[in-house]
Amino acid sequence: MRAYTAGDADVPLLEETIGENFERVVAQFPLHDALIEAAAVPGADARRWSYTKLNDDVDRLARALLALGVVKGERVGIWSPNCAEWTILQYATAKIGAVLVNVNPSYRSHELEFVVKQNGMRMLVTAPSDRNSDYVGMARQALAGCPDLRELVFLPDFDMEGLDAGVPVGEQELTYAELLKQADAVGHSELKARMAGLDPHDPINLQYTSGTTGFPKGATLTHHNILNNGYSIGELLNYTEHDRVVIPVPFYHCFGMVIGNLNALSHGAATIIPGRGFTPAAALEAVQDFGGTALYGVPTMFIAELALPDFASYDLSTLRTGVMAGSLCPIEVMNRVISEMNMKDVAICYGMTETSPVSTMTRGGDTLQHRTETVGRTMPRLESKIVDLAGEVVERGVIGELCTRGYAVMQGYWNQPDKTAEAIDADGWMHTGDLARMDDDGYVVIEGRMKDMVIRGGENIYPREIEEFLYTHPSIQDVQVIGVPDARYGEELMACIILKPGAEPLDAAAVAEFCRGKLAHYKVPRYVDVRDSFPMTVSGKVRKVEMREEAVARLGL
Repeated sequence: MRAYTAGDADVPLLEETIGENFERVVAQFPLHDALIEAAAVPGADARRWSYTKLNDDVDRLARALLALGVVKGERVGIWSPNCAEWTILQYATAKIGAVLVNVNPSYRSHELEFVVKQNGMRMLVTAPSDRNSDYVGMARQALAGCPDLRELVFLPDFDMEGLDAGVPVGEQELTYAELLKQADAVGHSELKARMAGLDPHDPINLQYTSGTTGFPKGATLTHHNILNNGYSIGELLNYTEHDRVVIPVPFYHCFGMVIGNLNALSHGAATIIPGRGFTPAAALEAVQDFGGTALYGVPTMFIAELALPDFASYDLSTLRTGVMAGSLCPIEVMNRVISEMNMKDVAICYGMTETSPVSTMTRGGDTLQHRTETVGRTMPRLESKIVDLAGEVVERGVIGELCTRGYAVMQGYWNQPDKTAEAIDADGWMHTGDLARMDDDGYVVIEGRMKDMVIRGGENIYPREIEEFLYTHPSIQDVQVIGVPDARYGEELMACIILKPGAEPLDAAAVAEFCRGKLAHYKVPRYVDVRDSFPMTVSGKVRKVEMREEAVARLGL
C-alpha cells in the first residue's frame, strides 16, 4: 500500500475573512469571555474582555490604523511577548487587510532590521524594554536604518502601573494610547467599507521561519490558510463556547496565534494568557484560577510543569484536553499528562509554519501509543504523502520525506520565488524536510529532520528512537541525541541529558551499560553531556544546531 492519505473531503471550508468570522462569533456569544490576561503584578486584577468588548477594542485600533493611512497589503509588525494587545492587533490588522508580521521577541538589532527591510514593513508595534531586551532602542535603530518604516508604536508596560513605556521622540513615534486616539478621525462606516473589499485569499500574515541556516524566510499566509486551519483544529478538539484555553506558547509563533487564538476565538471559547513568557507555575495557576479546560505546550513545557515541587497542590480538575506540538512526547510524560493533569483528550499536532501550521493530528479516542509514537492522521481537506529522493511515493512503513498539499499550504516565501520553488513543487506539494513513515492505518511517524539524521559508518540513525529508549532510564528527566563529527565513522552519537532532581550522576559508560543488549551497538551514544538545560527557541523547540556547535567546540572535534 502506498504511503498516501487524504483527509476528510466532506468537511466544508470557511469562505470568509478572519474579521467576518470574528464578528459572526461575537454576535453569537457577545457576553462570553473572549480574552483574559493574568495580572503581570502579583495581587493585581486580571484584565478581561468579553467578545463584545474585544470586538470594540479591535475596531478602535483598526480605525486608528486607517486614520494613519495604513492601506490593504501594507505590513505591520508586532515585536512583543504575549499580551492582550498582541491579540487585538492580530484582529485589527485582519479587519483592515494589513499583513501582520510576527517578529520573534528574541531577535536582536541585526535580525530585526533584516525582517523589517525584507518585507518593507511600514509600522512596527514594539514591546517596552525590559531587563533582557532593549526593544525601544533596537526599534529606533531600525527606524533610522529602514526607509520604508514610517511609525513606531510603543506598547504599554503593565508592570509599571499601566504607564506607557518609551517616550516618543519625533513625529514617527507613538505610544499605544496615542495611536488609539487617532480612531476618533475615522467612522465605523469606513472600517466596514474596508472589510467589504477584502478577500479570504488575500495574504494577511507573515511568519518568519527560524532560519537555522542563513536568514529566515517569510511564509506568506492568507485568511483562508490560517482561519481554516485554526477552526479545523478546534473542531477535532470538540471546542465549544464553554472551553477556556490556556496559551503559554508564544503568539509570534503559529502555535500561539493559530492553534491558540484563531482556534479558540472561532469557536466562542475564551483565551487565557498566563504571562508574558512561559513559567511552569504561571501556566498551572492560570488553569486553576480561570478554570482552564485546555492547556497548550511543547513537551519540554509539560515536563517542567510536572517537575514543579508543588505540582500536586494545583487544582487541574477542569482540564480535559490540550495540544502538544513542536516535538514528540515521551510516553512516560504523556501518561502523566493524561492521568495527573486530567488531559484525557490531549492531542498531538504536527506541521510547520509554511502549512498554517497543522497538517496531521491525533483524534479523540486515539490510543496512548498513537499519541506518543505518531503525529496522528492527515487533517480534513489536506493530503499527505511520503516520498523517496527521486520524489516517488514509497510503500507504507518505509521512511522518506513527508509532503503536504491542500488549503493550508502557504502562498510562498515573501519576495523569494526561488526559495518558494525549492519548497513547493509544481503539483503544489510542500516538502517538509522531515523524515517520516506511514503505517497501515494512515498514522504518520516522524523519524526526525532530514538534517538531524545521523549517518554513522553508513548506518542511518534516527535520534528519536534512541531518545525514546533513554527516557526509560530512571535517572533521566529529558534527553536529546545529536550527531557530532568523527574521523573514523563520519559521525558519532552524543546524548545530552538532564537528570531528575537527586538522581545519581551518569557518564558515557553508565549509559552504554544501560543500552547493552537493548540497542544495536552503532546506536549506543559514544559521548554523554549531562547539563542543566537545553538551548531553546522562544517557541520552546530545542536548538540541536547550537548543541552540536557547543559539543564540537568542547570536544575539540
